[in-house]
Amino acid sequence: MLFSSIPFLFYFLPLVLILYFIVPFRFKNAVFMLSSLFFYGWGEPKYLFFMLFSITQGYVFGLLIEKYKNKKRSKVFLTASILVSLLLLAYCKYADFFIENFNLVTGLSVPLLKIALPIGISFYTFQILSYAVDVYRGDVPAQRNYINLAAYIAMFPQLIAGPIVRYSDVAAQLEKRDITLVKISDGVKRFVVGLSKKILIANVLGELVSIFKATDNKTVLFYWMYAVAYMLHVYFDFSGYSDMAIGLGKIFGFDFLENFNYPYISASITEFWRRWHMSLGSWFRDYLYIPLGGNRVSKLRWFFNIFVVWMATGLWHGAAWNFVVWGLFFAVLLIAEKTFLLKIVSKIKGINHIYVLFLVMISFVIFDSTSLKEGFSSIGGLFGAGGIPLYNTETLYYLASFAVVLILGVIGSTPLPKKVYSCLNGKNAVSVILDVVEPIAVLVLLAICTAYLIDGSFNPFLYFRF
Repeated sequence: MLFSSIPFLFYFLPLVLILYFIVPFRFKNAVFMLSSLFFYGWGEPKYLFFMLFSITQGYVFGLLIEKYKNKKRSKVFLTASILVSLLLLAYCKYADFFIENFNLVTGLSVPLLKIALPIGISFYTFQILSYAVDVYRGDVPAQRNYINLAAYIAMFPQLIAGPIVRYSDVAAQLEKRDITLVKISDGVKRFVVGLSKKILIANVLGELVSIFKATDNKTVLFYWMYAVAYMLHVYFDFSGYSDMAIGLGKIFGFDFLENFNYPYISASITEFWRRWHMSLGSWFRDYLYIPLGGNRVSKLRWFFNIFVVWMATGLWHGAAWNFVVWGLFFAVLLIAEKTFLLKIVSKIKGINHIYVLFLVMISFVIFDSTSLKEGFSSIGGLFGAGGIPLYNTETLYYLASFAVVLILGVIGSTPLPKKVYSCLNGKNAVSVILDVVEPIAVLVLLAICTAYLIDGSFNPFLYFRF
C-alpha cells in the first residue's frame, strides 16, 4: 500500500485513526501494530512471514542478551541475532546476485532462486540490528512486551522507506506519548507537504527521466536534463516519503528524527552525507564505522574502514555492481577530501558547491543505471561521447515542457522557501494572514494531489526497492 494512493488516504488511514483515537492508551500500540501488519501485508501477504519471524527473533534474542548481561552468553546471543537478521536479508536480497557472479567466475549454471524482495526489509532489518546492539551495550533495556516491540519494528509510517528509527529514540514514546491537536495539525501539514513533493514534483520529474530513457534521439543537452532531473527526482521522492513518515508519526504521537537537511547546498561531499539520508549515515557510523575503529587508527586501516562502510552502503541500496561502484565512488571522494581534495577546492572561491553538485549528479547517473556499461555510457553522453549532437528539436521541446518543474525543483531543494516563510511569519500582520491561509493551502494541495492520483497510474517510491 502506498501513502500516495487513494486506498491509503481515504480508507486505510481514516479508519485506523478512528480506531486508534477511540481506544484507551493501553490498546493503542496493539492497534498500531495490527494496522501496520495489515498495511505491510496488503500487497503481498506472504512477506508477513519474514517480518513476523524477524520481530520474533529480535524479541527473543533481546531478552536473552539482557538476561545474560556481562556474561559470554550475551555476546553469543547478540552474534546469533545479527547472523539471523543478516542471513535472512542476504537470502532475500543478495542470493541471486551472488549466484550470478559465482556462475560468471566458475562458468557453472547454478539456477537462480528468483526471490522477490520483501518491501522494506533493508529498513526493518537495520532497526532490529540496532535494537539488539543497543540492548547488548546497555543503552536500552530489552522490551518485554512483544506488542510494543512489534509496533516499533512494523510501524507503518516509516516501515517501507525510512527514516531508520532507532529503538532508543522511541522507547519512551511506546510507553507514553503526547497526542495533541497542535501535534496532529503539524503532522497533517508535514504529510501534505511530503505528498505534494512526491505527486507534484518527483512524479513529474520521473516522467522526464522515463522519456529520456525511451528516446533514441539523445543529445548532450538531454543527458544533462536527465541527470539534473533524476538528481532532483530522487531527492523529492525520498525526502517526500520521509516528510510523510514524520508527519504520520506526529499524528500518532511519535517524534521521528529528520532524515534530510537540504543536502544540495553542501560545500563538501562529507557535508552532503551529513545532510542526505541522515538516519542511514548515522546508523553506519555508529554500528559499523566506529566499531571498526573509525578514524582513530592508522591511515591504512582508516582507508579500509571507509571502503568497508561505503561498500556496505552501496550494497544496502541494491544487489548490483552499479550500487557497489556508487558506494566506492563516495569512499574515494571522502578519502580524497580528508587528505587533499578539499584543501585544493576551498582555495577557489565559490567552486565548492559546484564541485559537490557535479560529483553527486555523476553518482546518481551510476545509481540509476541498470548496468555499469549503461552508467559509464550515460556519463560519456554528458560530454558528447560518441559524437551525439549538442541538442535537437525534440530536446528543446522537452526542455520547454519541463522547465517550470525543473526550476521549482531547484528552488525547492534549497532552504529558500522555508526562509521566506519564516521571514513572513515573523511579521505580526502577515502572521495573522498566514494562520488563515495555511490550512486553506494545505487543503488545496491535498485536493490537487488527490486529483492527480485519481487521474494517474501506479507511482511507487524509489526507495521501496531497497
